[in-house]
Amino acid sequence: MSSPPVTRTPRLPLFPSARSSGRAPAPPAVRLPRLLLRGTTTASAALVLAGTVLAAGFLNGHYEALRAHEVVAMVLGGVLTVQVPVAALVRRAAGPAGERGPWWPLAAAALLLVADGAQTGTGYERAVGVHVTLGVLLVSAHLFCLVGAWRLPLTSPAPEPSASSVSPVSSVSSASSVSSAAVEDGPGRLPRPSGTGTGPVEVAP
Repeated sequence: MSSPPVTRTPRLPLFPSARSSGRAPAPPAVRLPRLLLRGTTTASAALVLAGTVLAAGFLNGHYEALRAHEVVAMVLGGVLTVQVPVAALVRRAAGPAGERGPWWPLAAAALLLVADGAQTGTGYERAVGVHVTLGVLLVSAHLFCLVGAWRLPLTSPAPEPSASSVSPVSSVSSASSVSSAAVEDGPGRLPRPSGTGTGPVEVAP
């Protein structure tokens, strides 16, 4: 006795592409600035975390970590300086429908650049209390910007089907079913209603 055939369901892709999700890739004018924004936010988040680790090493008595902490702060300032025009391009780039990009990356990049300058100033002034407090807030802000940048879509929404795009096959099949019902009832009679207990309706010549 043979066993019944086993039907296998198709596996869904782990990382669906734009084609499989029904969404078209965004134009290069929108896609490239958002990719650059992802790169700059990733670099800035990594640098600010590295600066936190080096500051902890300095507090543990490794005084050579202070110089590395200073270098990381300078590199972070350069990355944030690049991130501001990148965020402006994200805002300026128009989508397929002519809509502008989000405004928050530009505002966040400008605020982070100003806050990073204040953080560097408090470090050189040896204002440890303000420096540590502002550093904790900056780490949280950089991580929020990192998540927000990676959540920006790189695809355009799929167009909604319009009434004119409906396939004529369904209309043809419905018309043929009505005509076949009329033929079954005979000439001079309307199609039978779907309800029960009603007979064919005679049509006067």
